[in-house]
Amino acid sequence: MYAAAESEWIIAKASELGFDLCGIAAVEELADAGHLKEWLERGYAGRMQYLHDPRRADVTRVLPDARSVIVCALNYNTANPVSTEAAAQTAGGEPRGWISRYAWGDDYHVILGNKLEQLLAAMRAHFSGPWQARAYIDTGPIAERLAAHQAGLGWQAKNTCLINEKLGSWLFLGVILTSLELTPSNAASAAPATDLCGNCRLCLDACPTGALVEPYVMDARRCISYLTIELRESIPEELRGPMGWQVFGCDICQDVCPWNRKAPFTSSPPFQEREKLLAPELSWLLSLTEAEFSRIFSRSALRRAKWRGLIRNACTVAGNLADNYAASTPEWSQLCRRLSELAASADPLVAEHAAWALARFTGRE
Repeated sequence: MYAAAESEWIIAKASELGFDLCGIAAVEELADAGHLKEWLERGYAGRMQYLHDPRRADVTRVLPDARSVIVCALNYNTANPVSTEAAAQTAGGEPRGWISRYAWGDDYHVILGNKLEQLLAAMRAHFSGPWQARAYIDTGPIAERLAAHQAGLGWQAKNTCLINEKLGSWLFLGVILTSLELTPSNAASAAPATDLCGNCRLCLDACPTGALVEPYVMDARRCISYLTIELRESIPEELRGPMGWQVFGCDICQDVCPWNRKAPFTSSPPFQEREKLLAPELSWLLSLTEAEFSRIFSRSALRRAKWRGLIRNACTVAGNLADNYAASTPEWSQLCRRLSELAASADPLVAEHAAWALARFTGRE
């Protein structure tokens, strides 16, 4: 095993590259004692088949000689209102939707990926001899939050997010799996970060769809982030109303978390909100063509939902806002006109949700 000084060098280098946190864990600490298997057996993964990859339960299937995992984190919290506050501020005006905070700026996969590659380049120049490494940002069969917990970066909270005592939960995580046998960050304490959720239940009580079925357990099939991003099919009708104004992702369980009340803001330009993405106008979203979607979101995490997914979500939100506008007002008429056009779409998914939304408008005439 390399001396602790080598791990300290990696952590210091990560800080130089702009990472807000960095820690190291031994691969043996990534065993989840069957929790993933039980969660999957309950069906909580929904249609996310990639979570069934058996390599998630044993990282040596990803890299046979793996000995350590380096976990890096970037703060993406910006100085803008949270969704729960913004909803009240925009009520009664132009119909708007809400995009999750993490997708306001440039695609985090690219930002973190570039920094991880820089860290790997520095490590290759520093460590001699043959060794292997692979970097992942949400793209590999690695349980990033478990790794971050074991590396001492924070605890896995009741809302299933990773929370750091100083930075809160607005964190992007990236990992480097390596054959280097490094001294773990928690070697001195011999324990991961302490769970500081206490008796708090704010996240469970605030979830509009009841996705947090119990503390530390999420049924992804009910999570708004899953419904608006990962689900490629029709959104179940009983969950459309509870979605509220969320058109891409959901931040509610983080918005209400006490640990985020004093979370610091980042000044990093790539994470600042793009024009129109902070509480975007629904009329604009609903008017986007596939070509415009591809051009506008070419460097955005919103690409994950694809055009049909984003339009499906925007139609659902429009239907949820129908009661906010009196019949025949300009806002009401504009949304009805666009929903009528989308209800005739050749895409059955878009047409279905547009027709559902339109019925909520015209049913009040």
